[in-house]
Amino acid sequence: MTTENFVGRTIASYKLVEFVGEGGTATVYRADHAEHGQCAVKFLKQRLRKDPTSVKRFLREAGFGARVKHPSVVETFDYGQEDELHYLALEWVDGEPLSTYAQRSGPLAPSLVVNIVTQLTNGLAAAHAVGIIHRDLKPENVVYNPATQIVKLLDFGIARDAQEPASDRLTRTGFFVGTLQYVAPEALSGELVGESADIFSVAKITYYLLTGVLPHPGRSPREVFQQLLTQPPTPLNQAVRDLKFPAQLEAAVMRGLERQPSDRQESVTAFAEELARGAEASVVQPKKGLFNSIKSLVGGKKNKD
Repeated sequence: MTTENFVGRTIASYKLVEFVGEGGTATVYRADHAEHGQCAVKFLKQRLRKDPTSVKRFLREAGFGARVKHPSVVETFDYGQEDELHYLALEWVDGEPLSTYAQRSGPLAPSLVVNIVTQLTNGLAAAHAVGIIHRDLKPENVVYNPATQIVKLLDFGIARDAQEPASDRLTRTGFFVGTLQYVAPEALSGELVGESADIFSVAKITYYLLTGVLPHPGRSPREVFQQLLTQPPTPLNQAVRDLKFPAQLEAAVMRGLERQPSDRQESVTAFAEELARGAEASVVQPKKGLFNSIKSLVGGKKNKD
């Protein structure tokens, strides 16, 4: 845990009231602000404050987040530097990482998965509309509130601007960024990727939410790496014994997991729409005659009790 403790301090008008946690590059506090109310404030870790690349990446995350305005994306309120501290103030969101909920709940019902994925892809579409590719989509970077079923996308830490010149990139050629279990195959060479890479990652999230397992089940990073490059993903209906989905739903997910970007859906929104149609196909409607027979048995008689 970090040795720094900012609880009780006010930095850039944000009164820090509670230490929330930390990741590899930043610490997070809950804070109060006169205008925004309760917020989350991230600070670049002390060991990285003198590293120009880390500072630039932190500020880039803040700038990208500020450009994306959508109800399904955590809102960026403010960012900057004060007292040698690089900070990023964000909307406070009630909920938990989607990964935590999925691990606790096991495979989710297709209708719930469609709801989650539709919100997620709507937020992603807003990012894509302003030229931002997320590149690190995974359940840990999605906040989910089970009570309200509201989804929020966060963490643009390794996102890229599709319009930026190659000379401005912060990752060396030949080194991929992202999380191996969810990264698109074309990203493994370290080349710049487009919107299709986010489609692949969303399809992997969808597969995981539906089954509780991943379509490339390597036992080591090396094995997963090789599977992504050379092997097709496990078909959705072969992922878990006795867990079956309609063919249309399976086809939507597996199309999003195609190795070639051009073989996937044309957009994240198209993926969500195709998934929704597949989920609807899983609902078996009773035949009209059978329904009327059942109705006649219970008869339309009013309950007199």
